[in-house]
Amino acid sequence: MLFLWVFGDNVEDALGHFRFLLFYLLCAAGGALVHGLIAPDSQSPLIGASGAIAGVVTAYLILHPRVWIWVLVFARIPLPLPAYIALVLWIVFQFLMFLAGGDDQISWACHIGGIVTGAILVLILKRRDQPVLDREIVTPRSVMVDQPSAVQPVEAQPAPRWGRQ
Repeated sequence: MLFLWVFGDNVEDALGHFRFLLFYLLCAAGGALVHGLIAPDSQSPLIGASGAIAGVVTAYLILHPRVWIWVLVFARIPLPLPAYIALVLWIVFQFLMFLAGGDDQISWACHIGGIVTGAILVLILKRRDQPVLDREIVTPRSVMVDQPSAVQPVEAQPAPRWGRQ
């Protein structure tokens, strides 16, 4: 869910609210479909949103590969990296774990289905004026930007006092 929080809003800006909801649900369905095709005899329930999140991560990679993101190396050391490095490594890890038959508690096939579905759907559902691969920076429609001359500096105000006055 951290990946949804970090990458989802930017993908939603590129698709629009309704299309993002459709994209998210179709990525989840694509992940579930691939899981069902790979493991048709599975009796384990498919719980979570990992296929949908994998689609969101892939869409972010396609839309904004050059954006710098912070990654925690060894869960301790913050390191800024271009998104394409971190996200391509994450996607490669998903495929490697699928091929190696990784942890039985995780449906790697569902992740693969979400990745493939997200890569296809982001190109179909993105707004027409939304570029891919960060060729240019586009301000999302959800952000209202006035003319630069309309921005006025905020005057310093005293900090609020807490407690009795």
